[in-house]
Amino acid sequence: MITRLFVRGMLVGLLAGLLAAVFASTVGEPHIDRAIALEEAAAEAPAAHSHGAGEPAGHAHEDAGGHSHGEDALVGRDGQRFGLFLALALYGLAVGGLFALAYAAVRGRAGPRSEPALAVVLAAGAFAAVVLVPFLKYPANPPAVGDPGTIGQRTTLYLVAVAIGILAVAAGAATHRYAARSEPWRRWLAAGAATLLPVAAAWILLPGVDEVPEGFPAGLLWDFRIASLGTQAVFWLGVGALFALACALGRTGEAAARPRTPV
Repeated sequence: MITRLFVRGMLVGLLAGLLAAVFASTVGEPHIDRAIALEEAAAEAPAAHSHGAGEPAGHAHEDAGGHSHGEDALVGRDGQRFGLFLALALYGLAVGGLFALAYAAVRGRAGPRSEPALAVVLAAGAFAAVVLVPFLKYPANPPAVGDPGTIGQRTTLYLVAVAIGILAVAAGAATHRYAARSEPWRRWLAAGAATLLPVAAAWILLPGVDEVPEGFPAGLLWDFRIASLGTQAVFWLGVGALFALACALGRTGEAAARPRTPV
């Protein structure tokens, strides 16, 4: 049973990853192209200034531009777009397998009794824990935003936010379960408080990160962040819906395969 669920989760994750890649390629890539153009324009300005002052152009451009995403990059934009599909497909395989293991662990112990409903609720909880909570504190940034020297610190802070999100959602689910004998509104109030309190504490205690360069278009930054969040939303919506559909079809197949007792 666990093996079958694990394989089902990997297949569902693969399909969800491809759906998310289509969304990211359609909605997110134009914003990345605009950000790359701004980054390259900013890198060329100091190079042109140094060249005008008498310094060799090649040396000036090397110092001015930290890295390139365009035609001179180690991996061109076409290769990066293909890598987007490959990365999200592999991400979907891994996360889909983990989702199936989590589903097997909570099935019959917590959440809705209906297997499709449990899949949807679990996917929604995972989205809130590993995407929404970290995003509220440390949203994604496009190219040309962020200091390369702080990438280690920013990665650590983001992982801490993910861990807090997981613990907060788990605390809310456990509170809702243990308050089963209370009135529904009290159960949901207690579960909401158990979820929001650690998130609020993390919001206050964790240091902020603001490395948006002066003059960077606010509209582009907002569009990129919304596209990034939308990509994750499409992925987790796909995981929940496809896994729920697979559960429903599996139940139907098992019912059809059962031998019927003659009347």
